[in-house]
Amino acid sequence: MTYTGNVEAGGRPDVRELPGLTVTKVAVGPYDNNAYILRCTATGEQLLVDAANEGPRLLELIGDGPLARIVTTHRHQDHWMALTEVARATGAPVVAHPHDAEPLPEPVAEPVEHGATVRVGRATLEVIHLRGHTPGSIALLYDAGGELADRPHLFTGDSLFPGGVGNTWGDPTLFKQLFADVEERVFGRLPDATWFYPGHGKDTTLGRERPSLPEWRSRGW
Repeated sequence: MTYTGNVEAGGRPDVRELPGLTVTKVAVGPYDNNAYILRCTATGEQLLVDAANEGPRLLELIGDGPLARIVTTHRHQDHWMALTEVARATGAPVVAHPHDAEPLPEPVAEPVEHGATVRVGRATLEVIHLRGHTPGSIALLYDAGGELADRPHLFTGDSLFPGGVGNTWGDPTLFKQLFADVEERVFGRLPDATWFYPGHGKDTTLGRERPSLPEWRSRGW
């Protein structure tokens, strides 16, 4: 079946095959958080983006394949409710930006900064720091070692959604910072065909959202 990225809590996951990486998207918990299991097609090693909720379900999807890392995109509790359960069941180290490490219920074994890389098997993802929704929010960029440079894939947490940037609670300083980072570090360097996977809801592409940037800037959210 063709991947759509349209998932809901209690429903079936959606699976997408990319060069070098299989992406499984599942919605969990009362806030319909998206969790993403990335599996290296060469080695079977896996990485989990946001152990948000429903630990048993995430562990079932992970299965017997080794879980190399759990990346937490930011500090908000709805994105790590199952972190302790999954980390202790698998022994996988936790990856997060140091600015968001302290509130997490498990120690961050692998702190990452802007421009760092995170590996899963033979696949590599680039860390993009997007400040504003939280001080340490991060996105993960995958381009299959350049094979997908003209159509990469981006996991944005709660920093970028279809229709706007993440919540900055009416704070103009936080909005200005987040919008600037998203504009410079995402839209300013990545092509329109970039597919992005947010922390809640449906996926979209940068090309679909790019024409709305002036509107987002003027409305301030």
